[in-house]
Amino acid sequence: MNDLALRTRRVIAIDGPAASGKSTTAAAVADRLGFAHLNSGLLYRAFAWRTLREGWDETAESYASRIAGVAIEFRTAPDGLQLYIDGESPGEALHGRDVAARVSAVASVACVRVAVFEQLRAAAGHLDLVCDGRDIGTTVFPGADLKIYLVADASERARRRLLDFGDGTDEEKVIEEAERLRRRDEADATRELSPLRKASDAIEIDTTSTSAPDVVDRILALAKQRGMPPRRGIDPRTPLDSNLR
Repeated sequence: MNDLALRTRRVIAIDGPAASGKSTTAAAVADRLGFAHLNSGLLYRAFAWRTLREGWDETAESYASRIAGVAIEFRTAPDGLQLYIDGESPGEALHGRDVAARVSAVASVACVRVAVFEQLRAAAGHLDLVCDGRDIGTTVFPGADLKIYLVADASERARRRLLDFGDGTDEEKVIEEAERLRRRDEADATRELSPLRKASDAIEIDTTSTSAPDVVDRILALAKQRGMPPRRGIDPRTPLDSNLR
């Protein structure tokens, strides 16, 4: 069923490979428009976190037997929507190396993807959304009001990822991380379920050497063209972090 039949609010879909700036951009766009921001990757990370914590077997059968018992919810917080798993917030644990190493495999399991789709589409029933991920504009919300596809050079994405982990960004580390990201890109682009790809009607923006404010301003201009100006009471001059993640 097309997502238009499942939602009543507006949706902006932002897709792209790891560390292309999706989450930083989506959060800023949502803030400037007065929309809610949902990072689909956090949901996959939540399931990855749970599988590591409880020692799930890495088989589709194991996931299928356990996933129905996992309650994931978003609660309103001062800085946006806070993710909870069975009433507990994993916090920064979702961004750890162990979770990052596991999440691609978890996201390739069909029942996990169905659970994530259901969460995102349910949110779109009552919230104006800026949603980011790898298949938002192609699979989750193919009828999104605006689709953006962010890209960036692998070395620049590696630098951003190393900064996220608090590691140094010397040349050797950047080269190693860039290679890991390329492998992740290949895995995401060649997986059987909802592979990473640019939607035919998505607008591509290269963030390699473009500042976060400039990227956000461009998307806001596109949103305005699509009939989505900032909601009343939202200050369009909200300051932005200049770093993309």
